[in-house]
Amino acid sequence: MPPVRGAPLKLQIGLAFLAFILIGAAEAGLGVLIPSLRGHYGVDKATVSFIFLAGTCGYLLAAFSSGPITEKLGHKTFLMLGVCLFIFGAVIVILTPPFPVVVGVWLLIGCGIAMIDAGLNSYVAELPRPTKLLNYLHAFYGIGALTGPLVASTILVLNISWNLTYLVWITVALIVLAGFAILYDSRSKAHHEVTGSEGRGSPLGSVLKMRAIWLTAFFLIFYVGTEVSLGNWGYSYLTEERREVPLLSGWFITGYWLGLTLGRLTLANLAERLGNKRLVQLCLVGTVVGVLLIWLLPFTLASAIGLILAGFSLGPIFPTIIAIISEEVPASLRSSAIGFLVSGGSMGAAFLPWLAGNLAEQFGLWSLMPYIIFTTVIMLGFWLALQAQSHKKDPTVKHPVES
Repeated sequence: MPPVRGAPLKLQIGLAFLAFILIGAAEAGLGVLIPSLRGHYGVDKATVSFIFLAGTCGYLLAAFSSGPITEKLGHKTFLMLGVCLFIFGAVIVILTPPFPVVVGVWLLIGCGIAMIDAGLNSYVAELPRPTKLLNYLHAFYGIGALTGPLVASTILVLNISWNLTYLVWITVALIVLAGFAILYDSRSKAHHEVTGSEGRGSPLGSVLKMRAIWLTAFFLIFYVGTEVSLGNWGYSYLTEERREVPLLSGWFITGYWLGLTLGRLTLANLAERLGNKRLVQLCLVGTVVGVLLIWLLPFTLASAIGLILAGFSLGPIFPTIIAIISEEVPASLRSSAIGFLVSGGSMGAAFLPWLAGNLAEQFGLWSLMPYIIFTTVIMLGFWLALQAQSHKKDPTVKHPVES
């Protein structure tokens, strides 16, 4: 996506960073608002988790539409459409309609977030030095994610209605929408490559034939789901299971997202020395250690350290995988591949927290930490399957797991 006349590339990248702050804040802030949502609508943990399930449907819709829509309309229109869906859904949430309507609205919010996520990942992946830029992009998601709980908890402490948190997100979203309209070009470099070289076929169809893509997608589903489950339910776990002070718990969750951000900023360069395989394995081990600290040591300090360590370890995995894939798949398939993986992976951000909420309702919030360890082990299983796939040396496509 070359910069339009009068719009330097740095401004486009800066706007992408701001958009990731927005989606990070909106997703992470929801975790702090869950108790207020339950209280306002009088629903239990399992019922409120239908919000995440609706988000899953939105992510799934985006997963299968992002590539074709981007190829047809271009990044600019695609991104603006995603922001508009988010704004529309947030306006409805502010109006506090009946809970079934709120669940339906979260489908739009989830779809909008997934479209912004996929579109900007595809955009940044086309730029020089994409690995570092993608880690920085996702680091700004972490900045938003550590800001979101702070904004939401502050609003609650000031006795302002929980739904007005979305007024803050709408304000930022309007700035992002205007920026996309002014700074971004209508069509991307990848679009012209597709239409000029392989426009006769279906890029998404070609992507879906790759076994490595499917293994990567399932890995990312459990990765993103683990990341968001811990971030969204961690506040409820600390306040209800451990009886921590609400404001202090909000700061602990902020520490988790801060660790996520720092991991992406500091470990990206380490990947070049250790190799992607070793870095991911090290991060998976760090995640398990952090969760064990929270679970087995019921002390305030241990919870804080464990959350920071878990976030720090989870941080660099996602953007590094996306950067590798962007270099391995053909340029004509890049937009569809990244769109599918990002949106498909984001499904985990909805489905796994929904499942965590149901387990919490059935067995209690103590089940959150064993659940996180279980999902991390599944991640490791898919990662090992990807390693096995890489050794087959499929001549039709390079594999996204080679270091």
